Amino acid sequence: MADIIIIGGGIIGLSSAYYLSKQGHKITVIDKGDITDNCSFGNAGMIVPSHFVPLAAPGMVRQGIRWMFDSKSPFYVKPSLAGGLPAWGIKFLQKSTQKHVSASARPLRDLSLLSKQLFEDLANEPGFDFELTKNGILAFYKTEKAAEEEAHLVKNATALGLDMAVLNAAECKALQPKLELDVLGAVHYRCDAHLYPGKLMQTLLSFLEKSGVNIVRNHEVTKIDIAGQKIITLFTAEKEWKADQFVLATGSWSPTVAKMLNINISLMPGKGYSFMETEPEQRMSIPALLCEARVAITPMQGQIRYAGTMEIAKINNNINMNKVQGIIEAIPKYFPDLKPKLPKLDEVWYGFRPSSPDGLPYIGRCPKFSNLIIATGHGMMGLSLGPATGLLVSQIVSNQKTAIDTTAFLPVR
Repeated sequence: MADIIIIGGGIIGLSSAYYLSKQGHKITVIDKGDITDNCSFGNAGMIVPSHFVPLAAPGMVRQGIRWMFDSKSPFYVKPSLAGGLPAWGIKFLQKSTQKHVSASARPLRDLSLLSKQLFEDLANEPGFDFELTKNGILAFYKTEKAAEEEAHLVKNATALGLDMAVLNAAECKALQPKLELDVLGAVHYRCDAHLYPGKLMQTLLSFLEKSGVNIVRNHEVTKIDIAGQKIITLFTAEKEWKADQFVLATGSWSPTVAKMLNINISLMPGKGYSFMETEPEQRMSIPALLCEARVAITPMQGQIRYAGTMEIAKINNNINMNKVQGIIEAIPKYFPDLKPKLPKLDEVWYGFRPSSPDGLPYIGRCPKFSNLIIATGHGMMGLSLGPATGLLVSQIVSNQKTAIDTTAFLPVR
């Protein structure tokens, strides 16, 4: 068995540690923070086989330009000549084609369905209670244009073997009778599920530490020594680290770490926001996506988590309350009796989704270094794709046949 160092303690890193530890390897996870508030904790907790259309899709550029002039819009790209944005933007434009969407559908479907099955398996393991709920997601729409787009999605999803259904407003109301609606209808993504991400991460961390995985917090990698085509040593401020194999799973920080190896990973952080409100009446039992507003709403433990926005810019700690206000104003347009209040600044969570220009994750061996596996770039689907990515990483490390074809996700493509 090998000594393996995983750089990054988010859902991708911890999932990789889980499956590698099952194989008997000696695992160390190194994270620059304390692993209590990364992007895996504050997201909407959705498991989404329905999301087989990548962010780079026809019409996204045109829509994105319109949103650029609305301070409350759900999508924003901050213009910059630094941080890799120009190169990322060119690749995004090149990949925003129907050909790319069609080529990506089956790989994304296969990765998502594998992950969903692994979540179900994990939920059956003793001590793994993370509130996995398999009642789908409702994608609500208010306009005929969105209705047409969703109907087209259902047609393509059905061809891929995914379970979806178009519902009118009355059928939506019947699923959640206590919840007032102001919509044309919705698509019920029956193939989807949801969970409580905080409980998942805490449970996974606890299991790994009890299983002998070394979780090293607050250690930022500052230097990497190489010899030929192999990584030899990682350096943090306080220590040197050696291993047989290394896994790069640092999310939006991946380009910075990769730069130490003279590797270019085309990735931009997409900042998203979320906040929680108590919901004692528990009127919502099925998570919602608001199609036109691009807002996600998930019931969690007697509360509701509201989430949204995608700000493409360099990593920063600023909270744009206009974006939060945009989320708040969208809710009652679909649910008249849900009227969340503007949270205080310290009640707003934010995280960075590592977004590749073609909307597909990077999963595979790095061609430059024989002992480096890259696992990053999952965008808004990091939590959803965590277990599948972790399993694939473990299979790649052990030179096993992978559970699905990973060609579409190769780091060099």
